Amino acid sequence: MEKKNRIKPISWPIQVIIILLTTLCFIQCKEDSDKQTIGFDPSKQVVITDFYPKEGGVGSKLILYGENFGNDISKTKVVIGGKVAKVVGVQNNSVYCVIPEKAYAGDIRVSILDDEGKELVNVETKERFEYTKKLLVSTFLGKYYEVGSNFEEKEGPFNDCGAFKGMLWFSFDPKNSNHLYFSADYNSARLIDFEKQYVSYFRTGFDRVSVLNWRLDANQDMIVSHNQSSDTRYGNYLFSRESKFIQNNPIPVYARGVNGTIIHPQNGELYYSRFRAGDIRRYDFATGEDKLAFPNPYSAVAIYMVVHPSGDYAYLIQYDRHFIMRTDYDYARKTFTTPYTIAGAAGSSGYADGVGTNARLNNPVQGVFVKNPDYEQNGGDQYDFYFCDKENHAIRRMTPQGRISTFAGRGNNGTSGYADGDLRTEARFKQPQAIAYDEAKECFYIGDTGNWIIRKIAKEEEEEAVETTN
Repeated sequence: MEKKNRIKPISWPIQVIIILLTTLCFIQCKEDSDKQTIGFDPSKQVVITDFYPKEGGVGSKLILYGENFGNDISKTKVVIGGKVAKVVGVQNNSVYCVIPEKAYAGDIRVSILDDEGKELVNVETKERFEYTKKLLVSTFLGKYYEVGSNFEEKEGPFNDCGAFKGMLWFSFDPKNSNHLYFSADYNSARLIDFEKQYVSYFRTGFDRVSVLNWRLDANQDMIVSHNQSSDTRYGNYLFSRESKFIQNNPIPVYARGVNGTIIHPQNGELYYSRFRAGDIRRYDFATGEDKLAFPNPYSAVAIYMVVHPSGDYAYLIQYDRHFIMRTDYDYARKTFTTPYTIAGAAGSSGYADGVGTNARLNNPVQGVFVKNPDYEQNGGDQYDFYFCDKENHAIRRMTPQGRISTFAGRGNNGTSGYADGDLRTEARFKQPQAIAYDEAKECFYIGDTGNWIIRKIAKEEEEEAVETTN
């Protein structure tokens, strides 16, 4: 006869223990539930005993601990540093809220309201919250047009200067930090005057301007690259400072399809890329000699170039092939040497943070070196490289070791758009191409080319008066 498996009965002492534990658990859960549902009692004081964390920036979560907060979000108001915080949860002994923007003062006040929204009672913490300013994306200059056909191009003051098509390359005047110039390919180049707060045309007389650069001599005349398509025409011109950048003379070398130029910051020679020839050439102002510096691995490619402040190396940004190469400088021979890949993979567009060839880019354009104070104690290269990753609609950052991360953009869903705010969770760009960094103001300016406006990345400013909350 087949034996059936039987479950052994639980012994009596164990049954008693299980019943007791179950009862205790039920009682405890009921007590906790009662605590959570208790409403505000006007006969008792509202008390704040503590809060956590003690510091943070806009968007951070804050928990206030205490007594008699009630349980109605609509009747609980939290003000931090003079700014109303969003309350996301209330229990009788705790309040959950989100740190508002520009809560600089750090004082925390909780108010309980009646059905009409009038304040019944308020209480303030003895300790202040330490507000940490965050980097945010904002709209700096130009008008955003939701309907593209309404686009208007014009000169004018900052609050009425239209919009800007085709922004390609930003360049600060090395002798006047209040002047920021930008080229715009087939479109109008401009001068942004921060002192006068005025935007004017920068008239070159060329049909297509790629990049702007500056000589190293005492005058520091401007170098304007004319991206033209003839092998018997000049590609680079000197616009004299003495003429206020009106008069120009060609650098006497024929050059077709110039997309990138750099000036060595120590020795002053000019390097420029040629699109169809697929090479980098070196021009010596002192001798007038023009020669090949090195060939590029690919021809028919737009190569933008940015030199390190030390002059020790430069980055070649291979726009059409979606990767970045590095070329090191030979001080003995006074020339840059054969480049090698530092980030991305040639011909493989995409989006991925990572190191070296594991990273993926999609039409990178202008970049800028920015000193990183965190590197000072370790010695070595002190600069990170920030660049516009056009078709990823983002600003990327590269360390000296070639580690790529996303600094700003891609919004909440990784697509293009137009939105200000937190660098990663809120901000969106559309095909950014141009970038400049103002060391004195510690801020970035971004040519948000697809949106026809200039964006700014900077820490929150305390220029506005604290809002009243009464």
